[in-house]
Amino acid sequence: MRTLHFGLRVTDLERSLAFCRAVGYEVVGSAPDTPLGHLSMPGLPGDEFVGIELVHDPERPPEAGAGSVLSHVVIKVESMDATLTDLASRGVDAEAPVSPDGSDDFLTTWLTDPDGNRIELVQWPAGHADGLSAADWRD
Repeated sequence: MRTLHFGLRVTDLERSLAFCRAVGYEVVGSAPDTPLGHLSMPGLPGDEFVGIELVHDPERPPEAGAGSVLSHVVIKVESMDATLTDLASRGVDAEAPVSPDGSDDFLTTWLTDPDGNRIELVQWPAGHADGLSAADWRD
């Protein structure tokens, strides 16, 4: 088994798609008339699979202040500096990166999409696997 994707309810589909494009996603598919509403599937270049599904239904917008069961979405980046420079050029603000282990090559930062969904960017240290595994909790 593996996680397929996260569905995010969005209030303004075009604004959310513009944000996704600014972050680096490309829309790889959509399903306009489903029981959930209009579904858009953005994927990251070079990623074989879609990781996020944007769900838009103007008849059932998310309730303001109702909160979400989603905590955050995590995206691996090759270079935090290059990614933040690119995002800034597209008008996307991110928090200053920090290093969870105090090193210069393991960095994380946060940004927020137009609907308040939090996105964590992670630059793994050299030699780290592309995702979290049991090796990250050996101690």
